[in-house]
Order: sequence, then C-alpha cells, then structure tokens
Amino acid sequence: MPIVGLGHTGLWVSDLGRMRDFYERVLGLTVTDADDEQGIVFFSSRPDEEHHEFVLQRGRTAPPGSMLPHQISWRVDSVETLQMYHHRFKAEGVPVQQEVTHGNAYGIYFFDPEGNRGEVYLRIARDVRQPFRKTLNLEQSVDEVNAEAERLLLDDGPRYQPVTWQPAPDQGGG
Repeated sequence: MPIVGLGHTGLWVSDLGRMRDFYERVLGLTVTDADDEQGIVFFSSRPDEEHHEFVLQRGRTAPPGSMLPHQISWRVDSVETLQMYHHRFKAEGVPVQQEVTHGNAYGIYFFDPEGNRGEVYLRIARDVRQPFRKTLNLEQSVDEVNAEAERLLLDDGPRYQPVTWQPAPDQGGG
C-alpha cells in the first residue's frame, strides 16, 4: 500500500508555552487540542479537514541544536502570504536563515524559539532539478519577486548558496 501523505509530525520541547505561542500566534496554526497536565498541544493549519498536523510535547532531553529534524515545512497559498510571513518574522525577531527560490518553490527558512528549522513555502508549478537554492528578495512586489525568481533560474551563477545560521545567545544552539 503506497504512502499517500504525511499525517503529522511532532517535536519534544523545553518551553511549551513559548513554543505554543510561536506556532499559534506567529505561524498562525490552530490549536485543536491541548493537555496542560501532560504538556502536549496539537495544531492544524486546516482543522476542518485534519485534526492535527503538528504536535508539541514537553520533555525535550537533548540540548537545543542537537539531534534536530532537518526541517518542518508548511505550504502557503500565495506570494502575498509568503511576504506576510517575511514581515511577521521580521517584526517578531524570528531568526531567518534564508529566503529562497528553489525554482519549483519559493521559501523562507526560519528557526523557532528552540532552534528547530522550519520553512514556509509556495509550490511553483515547474519542474526544476534539485538542489537549487538561490536567495530571493521578498521585499519587492509580487511581479518583481516572480521576475527575479525567473532570472535566478536562468542565471549561470552557483545553484546552491547556503547561508549559515548562528543562534541568538538565548537559543543555545548546540
């Protein structure tokens, strides 16, 4: 039987209140259930369709920055929504690793309060060999973002431009 999709993912956390606030208020996920006694919160981006896609539970034993998942990616519906997150992350002081085009998607790589890497991204209907990652300026108009992404795709420059993230002093970082 083939896999038809990812059901949900979860993280062990140290500061459940801070992490809940980040995913609820900053990312805009809906809390669908919570149990304070057990220290667990369930979230969904579409609660009418899926009870939970993401879970946080108190009990992290590894220090921040160690044994972390590669990333947790959240799909968005438009360039405008991606730009909304660009501005929200800036206003909230969320560490951003890079804002990129992958040719087949535009994304923002960010770090939550405990140093887990996340991504909000917009799927672009285009087949582009991966890895392809170039920095994209989301401060522009939607038309300019799309034009820059197209130019970067056709540009002969390096395909992979990693940006190293250094954790803020209060985030540990391992």
